[in-house]
Amino acid sequence: MKKLILMCAVVLGFAFTASAQTESKAEFKFNEEKHDFGKIPQGIPVTTVFTYTNVGSEPLILTEVKPTCGCTIADYTKTPVKPGESGKITITYNAAVTAPFNKTIIVTSNAKTPQKYLNIVGEVVAKAAPSTR
Repeated sequence: MKKLILMCAVVLGFAFTASAQTESKAEFKFNEEKHDFGKIPQGIPVTTVFTYTNVGSEPLILTEVKPTCGCTIADYTKTPVKPGESGKITITYNAAVTAPFNKTIIVTSNAKTPQKYLNIVGEVVAKAAPSTR
C-alpha cells in the first residue's frame, strides 16, 4: 500500500512539473543586450535604443527599467507589448568623467525571465583642446 501511494505521489509530481513548464507567458528577445559606444567625447551625453520583441504568447509588461548608476537615464515602452510586437528601451549616458565605463540596466517584467540585464560600455575621452592659430 505504501508503494502504491508513493508511486501516485511521484506520478502527480511529474504531472505538475510538466504542466508548469508548458505555462504560457510573455518573453522578450532583444536585438542586442550589450551596446559598445566606443570612445566618446567628455561632456556630450550619448544615447542608444535597445529594441525587443515579445516572442511569448501573452502581453509583455515592463514594470521597471532601472539603471544602476545616476549617470544613466532610461525611458521605455510603458504600454503592454502584444505577442509578436516590439517595444524599446532608450538609454542615455551622461559622459561627464573621463574613464572607461560599464553600466548595467535592470529590466523587470512579467516575462518567463522576470529580470534581464542590459549593458552599455565605452570610454569617455577628454575633448581635444581647440587650436589657436
